[in-house]
Amino acid sequence: MIRRSILLLWTLSLPLLSVAAEQDKQHHDAFVPGDNSEARLVREVRHELVMLPYYGIFDDLAFRVDGSTVTLMGSVVRPTLKSDAENVVKRIEGVGQVVNQIKVLPLSPMDDQIRMAMYRTIYGDPQLGTRYGYRALPSIHIIVDNGHVTLEGVVANQFDKNLINVRANTVPNVFSVTNNLIVEQPQSK
Repeated sequence: MIRRSILLLWTLSLPLLSVAAEQDKQHHDAFVPGDNSEARLVREVRHELVMLPYYGIFDDLAFRVDGSTVTLMGSVVRPTLKSDAENVVKRIEGVGQVVNQIKVLPLSPMDDQIRMAMYRTIYGDPQLGTRYGYRALPSIHIIVDNGHVTLEGVVANQFDKNLINVRANTVPNVFSVTNNLIVEQPQSK
């Protein structure tokens, strides 16, 4: 059996199984307890990170799995979230090493004001708020770093992505907006 490496960047706001992961899943036989396949590691790492109690809309976590090495990436507001993420991933069976590259965002009252204004602009809009805001973990994450905003996550269509971008650029005191939102692929029936 040829070993295929899942060397993809997984963001927590994306659906778990992408086309690449689905193809990898098809190459594996039925799930065997104790199986250390990378697809199983991807599922378990994602689950553990999403379950972190202080992971929220102003944080963005991503990871990459390469064999038994898990690389954590993203940006968080609280330093404890960075260490908590590393600790929960270390405990997963089959993880040999954790490389923690999560950036802790600087403390800034101005960034906090921008976060709240951006939240109100995006999720306060009835057209967007009802579609994306009524979830345990909303799919659009707002990362603010010294006045620079990055939007991460998944939206249903290109119109929503463009609308969010226009609205985000109207928030005062923002130096730049980087729109990394991904348009969800329609499910084939």
